[in-house]
Amino acid sequence: MMIRDILKNKMALSGLLIITMLILVALLAPVLAPHDPYEQLLEKALMAPCWDYPFGTDEYGRCVLSRIIFGTQTALFIGLSVTVVSAFVGVGIGLTAGFYGGRFDEFLMRIVDVFLAFPGLILALVVAGLLGPGLPNVIFALALVGWMGYARVVRGAVLAEKEKEFVETARSLGASDGYIIFLHLLPNIISPVIVMASIGIGQAILGAAALSFLGIGVQPPTAMWGLMLSYGKDYLQSAPYLTIFPGVIIMVTVLAFNFLGDGLRDVCDPRYGKVIEE
Repeated sequence: MMIRDILKNKMALSGLLIITMLILVALLAPVLAPHDPYEQLLEKALMAPCWDYPFGTDEYGRCVLSRIIFGTQTALFIGLSVTVVSAFVGVGIGLTAGFYGGRFDEFLMRIVDVFLAFPGLILALVVAGLLGPGLPNVIFALALVGWMGYARVVRGAVLAEKEKEFVETARSLGASDGYIIFLHLLPNIISPVIVMASIGIGQAILGAAALSFLGIGVQPPTAMWGLMLSYGKDYLQSAPYLTIFPGVIIMVTVLAFNFLGDGLRDVCDPRYGKVIEE
């Protein structure tokens, strides 16, 4: 039923189609890339887009199109990794805080408030700067600033759900806390988590691109869209395509995940769409 509703939602469907194309590009990168993304041909440096190099070449003579294609693998891996870690930590904290309440809930929520007091990207910059550049550190830094939203949303949903009759019935039958949390509460609050995760993947990709652009993210020669933007900014006048093509693909990717997230929200909570229309 949910899949049918998603297919009827134009925004969700458009986002899903773009994401599917990105996944296929990532999986088939070695086949689709016209050249080796890491091969340096200095005699072909800064070639304008042509038949052999549709997106031109960079300052080292590397094919920009091939690097964008292989950069899809890096971007999706970072987006999925950050989202999985953030959701796992945030959902776990939100479930336990909302279910047990009291001082335990207050303690966990004050920790969340402390993290929320800092702008997310600034905190990620500080963490990545302290840990040093590299793919694992980028994932850790972005996950560290991404779990709070899941914790707050899940906690609120659990507070509403745990007072309902089906939870009281499970307790009266002697069900354990773990049984109630994972088999009764979690399935009923998973919808907003899915919506947040779909949007969070795009935000993680954007955050990773920002860190790489600033030089504290994924390091060369890795094919990464943010790195391509960083190096392309020095050639804005002579070779603007070095920033245009990576910038466009970042924009399209983030928009696709946002479209999917907005569509999933409309499907999971039809009342939201009605409120917007009114």
